[in-house]
Amino acid sequence: MEQETKSIIDRIWTNFWEGGVTNPLTVIEQITYLLFIKGLDDIDIAHEKNDNMLGIKTKRIFDEKHQDCKWSIFKNYPAEKMYKIVGEDVFPFIKSLSNNKNSGYAKYMEDAIFIIPTPIMLQKVVTAIDKLKMKNRDTKGDVYEYLLSKLSTAGTNGQFRTPRHIIRMMVELMKPTPEDIIVDPATGSAGFLVEAGEYLRNNRNDLFLTENLKEHFNNTMFYGFDMDRTMLRIGAMNLMQHGIENPNILYKDSLSEDNEDNNKYTLVLANPPFKGSIDSERTSKDLLDITKTKKTELLFLALFLRILRTGGRVASIVPDGVLFGSSNAHKAIRKEIIEKHKLEAVISMPSGVFKPYAGVSTAIMIFTKTNDGGTDKVWFYDMTADGFSLDDQRQPVKENDIPDIIKRFNNRNSKEEQERERTEKSFFVSKEEIVENDYGLSINKYKEIVVEKKEYEEPKVILKRVIDMENELEQKLTELEEML
Repeated sequence: MEQETKSIIDRIWTNFWEGGVTNPLTVIEQITYLLFIKGLDDIDIAHEKNDNMLGIKTKRIFDEKHQDCKWSIFKNYPAEKMYKIVGEDVFPFIKSLSNNKNSGYAKYMEDAIFIIPTPIMLQKVVTAIDKLKMKNRDTKGDVYEYLLSKLSTAGTNGQFRTPRHIIRMMVELMKPTPEDIIVDPATGSAGFLVEAGEYLRNNRNDLFLTENLKEHFNNTMFYGFDMDRTMLRIGAMNLMQHGIENPNILYKDSLSEDNEDNNKYTLVLANPPFKGSIDSERTSKDLLDITKTKKTELLFLALFLRILRTGGRVASIVPDGVLFGSSNAHKAIRKEIIEKHKLEAVISMPSGVFKPYAGVSTAIMIFTKTNDGGTDKVWFYDMTADGFSLDDQRQPVKENDIPDIIKRFNNRNSKEEQERERTEKSFFVSKEEIVENDYGLSINKYKEIVVEKKEYEEPKVILKRVIDMENELEQKLTELEEML
């Protein structure tokens, strides 16, 4: 992304903070509304040009009564008039578009609230957004990604954003296909879905040459659920700015009885809530049948098994407690995955990955729904570096296990990988050994540490060397005294 574009976004961010709007989610939401409004006008202008070329007149988004609601019109108004138009006309207009087929995003606008506090602030923000270069999918996606990166640096809302390089690693491990139906049941800003879409564009661009696959990509491939309407808007806009026309980002409590999804998806990519605890009265009973618990991190694993089709795959971040917890619920979900399905891999990550917001140790679990077992042995990897310092600053560093993880995972069936020792970063553990250890999946239970035996000199020899050094020092001091 050009530095000029970053500077414009930084300036917009500063305008909000100076105006007293300091919650980063609120800032991004208000900017999202304005991007949506500008986007509607861009669509209308494009339709008008096409109509003029073809000599026809198609239906417009903005009718005669709402011409003042067009970005290209109100952006030139004085601050006071612009503020009045946006607050009293534009926002009621976009909220009325919830059934508008011209924009998949319109359905998220029903409860949109305009809270930019002053006319001057609105004028500054509109003027700055108008300067952003957002002519194609790449630049639109880059702009929104940079906006979302502010969540990682702006305080307590960073938990909504899994580090992008970790998301990318998980997507590259899973290799989405053009036929996949991909879901993130705790979607947040939709980072996993966006990255899956980018992977397909970069690696399977041929899908856009086949009409039904292109249609699938734009309408029926990507699903995400969240209970925060702000995040639904942000996630939906993120996907559309990356060129996915009609993503299915829905308000849904994934763990409740209201979620009736069953055998629907082929790929789960997720980082579900770790510390959540929910009312068991609202929790779907079939999830509690697998693991009787209120812990969301266990219930989400049970959910993945229910919503996937047979043969469907999962890559999910879990807190380390899932791997070694000794409660009946912890053991039950591990046993369910290992005995009835196929656990492929456990990648242990260092505790600094989610800093500065959390120091919890996490891992990535990768498994396939089979309903018929299949776990033979499990591939473990001990990640110790992810390309960034593991302190609160998270500065780039040279040490990075991610390329090695992707390479070894893709070649895990090779003889070389199969025969790796337990002292290496990656190795296999048999199902039998895991079962013997109460289905424990902590890498520390299986990794062997080599302690080098160091040979030290005899104490008498060390003592003589110290005495010799002391005599030499005394001699030097005497010589120095004589020189003075």
